[in-house]
Amino acid sequence: MPENPIGAALELRSVSKKFGDFTAVDGISLTVEPGEFVTFLGPSGSGKTTTLNCIAGFEEVTDGEVMLGGKPLTHTPIHKRNIGMVFQGYALFPHMTVEKNVAYPLKQRKLPKEEIREATDFALEKVGLTDFRHRLPVQLSGGQRQRVALARAICFRPPLLLMDEPLSALDKALREQLQQEIRSLHRDLGTTVVFVTHDQDEALALSDRIVVFNQGVVQQIGTPRDLYQNPANAFVSGFVGESVTLTGAYDGARFTSGALAVPVAQQHDWTGEAGMMVRPENVGIGASAADLDPALAATVEATVEDVTYVGNSVKYRVSTPAGGGIVRAADSGALVGTPGDTVTIGWKPEDARVLPVG
Repeated sequence: MPENPIGAALELRSVSKKFGDFTAVDGISLTVEPGEFVTFLGPSGSGKTTTLNCIAGFEEVTDGEVMLGGKPLTHTPIHKRNIGMVFQGYALFPHMTVEKNVAYPLKQRKLPKEEIREATDFALEKVGLTDFRHRLPVQLSGGQRQRVALARAICFRPPLLLMDEPLSALDKALREQLQQEIRSLHRDLGTTVVFVTHDQDEALALSDRIVVFNQGVVQQIGTPRDLYQNPANAFVSGFVGESVTLTGAYDGARFTSGALAVPVAQQHDWTGEAGMMVRPENVGIGASAADLDPALAATVEATVEDVTYVGNSVKYRVSTPAGGGIVRAADSGALVGTPGDTVTIGWKPEDARVLPVG
């Protein structure tokens, strides 16, 4: 995080949002530190955008409290929350130039003309659009329009910046470029950021911490490394990063599924229905068990479903009666198997994670 953040702490205290009998957000509590970049990650309908809208004031909280900088925000009108907002659809005024779009929130605050000019210049310089100030939005590319929206959101130095899937409409290369620019801008400004996405790679690349949502409930909060290496449950392991995941039962010492019985190195104080997760980089694949490193003591036969060449490695999608997933192998010029072939996958017991289902 930035050394001297200008952002304010954001706190959600048991926030819930209901639409009739449907609970979209169910008792969420979390604290975002000043200057922290936190991403809400989850599938469509998981409650992440509804939670963001409750913070922004677009949705009224059913229960709970939203605090910003230690002050209640729940019943504050939208225009008095002093929050920057970047939308997926840009939301620019088509009849206004870039400069006037960026200056709009400053004029709404009735700031002196000189302050408006200085703040507008600052924001345009930060997003690299100084030379585009007199153009209309229609004369800009999608990436440039999103930069205008970002400049408009930061021009008044908000203590909190909310971003609702702002890069989802852009192509992969441009999206990755803007990710880097947003991260750099965050480091420079120190504004507290809450970013919403369903793209796990985007969340891993941008965030100080990630909040994983599913069905209106927070499944886990942690750093990208925490979530990848130590997911709290089977949903998080499946949604954050690729893996081989098998379903079965855990008896305190072993994971079993049908005829499969695999020792578990990391013991837990619970038993019952479980998932076993191994990340692709920890899984070996061979035509038979004899082709695997002997250290990969946990093995199971699998069927190759798909093969994808991804540069310096080959990605195999495999399945077993207990589940399946992704295995990556170095590109040696020869495939281990093709779709329909039977192969053997293996891993070290200490590299597997047994997780409760749910």
